[in-house]
Amino acid sequence: GRFSGRLTATHVMGGAIARKLLKVTLGIETNSYTIKIGKISMNSKFDAKMKTQIYDNEVRCPDKKIAEKMRNSILDARKHNDSLGGIIESTTVNLPVGLGEPIFGSLESDISKAIYSIPSVKGVEFGSGFAGSELFGSENNDPYIVRGGKIITKTNNAGGILGGLSNGMPIVMRVAFKPASSIAKKQTTVDIKTKKPVTLQVHGRHDPCVVPRAPPVVDSLVSLVLADHALLGGFIKPTL
Repeated sequence: GRFSGRLTATHVMGGAIARKLLKVTLGIETNSYTIKIGKISMNSKFDAKMKTQIYDNEVRCPDKKIAEKMRNSILDARKHNDSLGGIIESTTVNLPVGLGEPIFGSLESDISKAIYSIPSVKGVEFGSGFAGSELFGSENNDPYIVRGGKIITKTNNAGGILGGLSNGMPIVMRVAFKPASSIAKKQTTVDIKTKKPVTLQVHGRHDPCVVPRAPPVVDSLVSLVLADHALLGGFIKPTL
């Protein structure tokens, strides 16, 4: 069906080319990984050393101990004919300053639009995201500092994007996935002909959690958007 996760296979195909283009020309690299399944969260902050651990387990979480807890929670949901949602975090590094456009062509807007094409996605946030709404401006602002002769921000609460443009810091984004609706547990619905309540039970094989399958899809869509903006902005010169 049109809402099947299988449709994202084409995203990954195109994204593989975009990822290689960005890596070879600008050194840009995106890594996406699971930070939450149901109520089980990874609390440690992701760093470059952890990227080799993303695919060391079935849930794509770079924290091995938390990954095992996540796996068990998924198995428990399946045992009870139910499903779980979760959150994917995506980190993109080595971006130039000024990638994107203000207002309608903003980098956040275009990335979000692409990410929402993934079935089951119900939320996207950058940087401090919704948690930033609880802070004072003095707490959420990104003070500029100099480190190693390079101007960077102290906190990256903006998530690498300001005013629709990349500011040179890593783009940090989190994507929320709802629990899959196709579950074997009996549910109530309405017969559209009789307008009366009926019981519905989904049969067949369905994932108890789609989140572990999502990191390559998120990687691919972020890369496709960044490649578009890199070409549009002249950061990558097209050749015949």
